[in-house]
Amino acid sequence: MEKRWVYKEVGNQDTIQTLATELNISSVLASLLTQRGITFYDQAKRFFRPSLDDLYNPFLMKDMENAVDRIEQAIRKGEAILFYGDYDVDGTTAVALMYSFFRNRYSKVGYYIPDRYNEGYGISQKGIDFAFDNGYTLIVALDCGIKAIEKVRYAAMRNIDFIICDHHLPGEQIPEAVAVLDPKRLDCPYPFKELSGCGVGFKLLQGYCRKAGVSPDNLYEYIDLLAVSIASDIVPIIDENRVLTYFGLEKLNNNPSTGLKTIIKIAGIDKHKIGVDDIVFRIGPRINAAGRMESGKTAVDLLCAPDDSVAYEVGSLIDSCNNDRKNVDRHITHEALRMIASDPRLQHSNSTVLFNPQWHKGVVGIVASRLIETYYRPTVVLTQSGDLATGSARSVPGYDLYQAVEACSDLLENFGGHMYAAGLTLKVQNVDMFKQRFEEYVSNTITSDMLTPQVDIDAKIKLSDITENFYSILKQFEPFGPGNMAPVFVADNIHDNGESRLVGGEKEHVKLSVIEEGNPLVYPGIAFQMAEHYRELHSGKAFSMCFSLYENVYRGVKTIQLRVKDVKFPK
Repeated sequence: MEKRWVYKEVGNQDTIQTLATELNISSVLASLLTQRGITFYDQAKRFFRPSLDDLYNPFLMKDMENAVDRIEQAIRKGEAILFYGDYDVDGTTAVALMYSFFRNRYSKVGYYIPDRYNEGYGISQKGIDFAFDNGYTLIVALDCGIKAIEKVRYAAMRNIDFIICDHHLPGEQIPEAVAVLDPKRLDCPYPFKELSGCGVGFKLLQGYCRKAGVSPDNLYEYIDLLAVSIASDIVPIIDENRVLTYFGLEKLNNNPSTGLKTIIKIAGIDKHKIGVDDIVFRIGPRINAAGRMESGKTAVDLLCAPDDSVAYEVGSLIDSCNNDRKNVDRHITHEALRMIASDPRLQHSNSTVLFNPQWHKGVVGIVASRLIETYYRPTVVLTQSGDLATGSARSVPGYDLYQAVEACSDLLENFGGHMYAAGLTLKVQNVDMFKQRFEEYVSNTITSDMLTPQVDIDAKIKLSDITENFYSILKQFEPFGPGNMAPVFVADNIHDNGESRLVGGEKEHVKLSVIEEGNPLVYPGIAFQMAEHYRELHSGKAFSMCFSLYENVYRGVKTIQLRVKDVKFPK
């Protein structure tokens, strides 16, 4: 699949040169900073040297005073508090954070994770009934609740108060809870709007610590859970999230909590420095698998495990869930690809909508993302749940999927989401009409550029620019993630030195060994899933490539390597 190379806008040259001089770095690195909105020395200092002192005052958040007061009142009166969270990584880490912090300070606390299949997303009546039956009079909702108008009223009828900690966009009406903490509220003055759900819970604990005179070190003990939520929920790793992720990764690498330590060991990543990618691809999916295949409560059981033996027992169960999840999503993905390949109309559509009543509800979102890797277009994958078709939708960069789904809302029973991901439910008899209407809307609103994969490029460099000093400074741009992605570079006039080879179980990757004109050094690299380019690469022709840099460690020896995103040959 051919990709578009799109160069990011370069900042003001005078600003770049001033920054390069003040920081004693190359103009390329200074340019990368300006692309990230860093134009002054003091901004660069905060960027390169994050500090927990840079965290914002939690009481800037609307309703924070009310929330802290209600928790203090509950503790003073001996009320039972229930921490209620969504079944994904963000929700389960948020619940684990809250429960772990309070269980050592107050005995009347518990947690509840709704069942994905019986209760669905968000606050459920079953969850409120559980609270009532077990004597809880205060529910702290985490990563959900911002639209739970009727459920909060139902709880009030049963003399149960709610504190809501959410980060999703609110509707026109705010629930009548004791406190609704959500930086995306239009009336909330909190300066950073992109916290994860766990992040909002963290701010509540930060506020509680300030008011109750508890040292913040007691809270930072659980900051590794917060880093896992930030990386897994794909929120921007900028501003406050960058500080929290930086120190959360530090904790994750040096002294992780018992549950996370177990996941790290089971995932086989206990022998190297853990970064955001390890969370996204190794840790997060295992936590998510519990909610997809069994129960999200199992994930909290692991994250709050009191000792290594309990953690290992629960962790092994979750790893088994993750293996089951991988097998199921692999099988469904293959079935879905066969469905598209056997339907000429679908092959040439601008969208993908697939329905199979037998597919596992817990993995349809993953399958939708997988299909985009082959058929790059807005994708909806549906299965049957009871009498209804239900599923997930995923988009491509630049296309507002939510609007496309909303345009078909008269066919839907329920839907929600945002620009790039959505969930929807409809009557089975409406599926064919939805396919038609969704395709019509997408065809009329999507552009050819949006239907072509894009590589965003930060700068053009020579391979000779890649020195140990250059890479040492580049590493200080970490942690990478949305809003601060690993820089992608382009180099021209590159040649294979004759030693590149195919690798992988199916020889699907190219292990590169390249040189550039006028430079005697050889640069190693890896081009994943690019076997189709091998013959031309190996021919000795000059080519251009875009790549990021990473550090490979083999037998204790570190080398800088190129992770190739795409290659182009002169026409």
